[in-house]
Amino acid sequence: MKLLPKISIYDKYIFNQVLVTTFVAILLFTVVWIAPEMLLNTIKKTLAGDYTVKTAVLVLFFELPKILGKAFPVGLLLGSLFTFDKLSKDSELTIFRAVGLSFQRILAPVLVLSLIVTWMCFVTCDKLIPLSIAKLDAINDKHPSTQYIYTQKDENEAPKLAVVVSGYRDDMMYNIIVLDFSKKIYSDVQQLSNIYAAETGKYLGDKWALYNITCYKISNDGIFTDIGTIPQMNILNGEDAKNAYTLMTYSTKKEREINNKDLHNYITLLKKEGLDEEYHYMLNKYFQRFFHPFVCVLLAIMGTLLGFSKPREQRLVGFTIAIGSIFLYYITLPFFDLLAEKGVLPPLVTALFPPVAFLIAIIVFYKSKDL
Repeated sequence: MKLLPKISIYDKYIFNQVLVTTFVAILLFTVVWIAPEMLLNTIKKTLAGDYTVKTAVLVLFFELPKILGKAFPVGLLLGSLFTFDKLSKDSELTIFRAVGLSFQRILAPVLVLSLIVTWMCFVTCDKLIPLSIAKLDAINDKHPSTQYIYTQKDENEAPKLAVVVSGYRDDMMYNIIVLDFSKKIYSDVQQLSNIYAAETGKYLGDKWALYNITCYKISNDGIFTDIGTIPQMNILNGEDAKNAYTLMTYSTKKEREINNKDLHNYITLLKKEGLDEEYHYMLNKYFQRFFHPFVCVLLAIMGTLLGFSKPREQRLVGFTIAIGSIFLYYITLPFFDLLAEKGVLPPLVTALFPPVAFLIAIIVFYKSKDL
């Protein structure tokens, strides 16, 4: 008993046709995306001596995965649309239907290609984009400059310690301010007992070590009573040290810079620390990691449906709908990210809404084509 259907000449023909047009569409999308600003900036830095020719080529190469993550779905939509529109205009689809091929059978090779592209899109988002961004950061000697704040709380959710890091690189930190809260709590505020300002700090795995520290002691009245210096002190011991460093590392990164495994661990930590807005936002982006590649399959089906047209029917309508669909998809993603971040809708709903919308559109187009 055969588990897979026999591959016919038709399957090879359609697969190759859609493959070629999809590749061309991805190539054109990449060129259009990379050409204006990115290429100009790279050329400027090369002429200014900031980049060698080899470095410039590497920069453009490492920029490609970020573009391909968006280009794969667009390429499949336009590739399948152009292929089947041409087949319709040449009456080849009429011949396929006349020999008994159903729409589902005609669609089969397109689905196979879309599943391959879906896997490529998933790997690109999970592995290649984070790796390429890390390579670009290394080339440009870029490191986070965003200020980070970590608050350590007791069992009653009252703050014990607040750590403000002005900048860090790898395991080294710079210009750290530590707010040491007093156990005395007033009705509207919790009193500080000490403020520490350290020039540098280092993450040592099980603790944070601070160096060259100026200590400001504060009375219960909120007045500085003494200013002294401390050569070294340790803060955030054990699990708190590890959690704070992990949060600092990932909070200064965009979602696309983190692979799936690390993103899942980061989301778990955000929930544990009670950082609700960041948790909802990142959980939404995590779900999108799985739904976005699946959009490749839906867009391939949509492109095939839009390509089914009468010999004299204007092809502009199908291409307009295709471009409009892609535009709406990418333009509305930040809106759904915001809804998830603010807790208006659950992250699963915000991540699932665009694919469901495409699925509904496919059903509508299928009904309207009367296939």
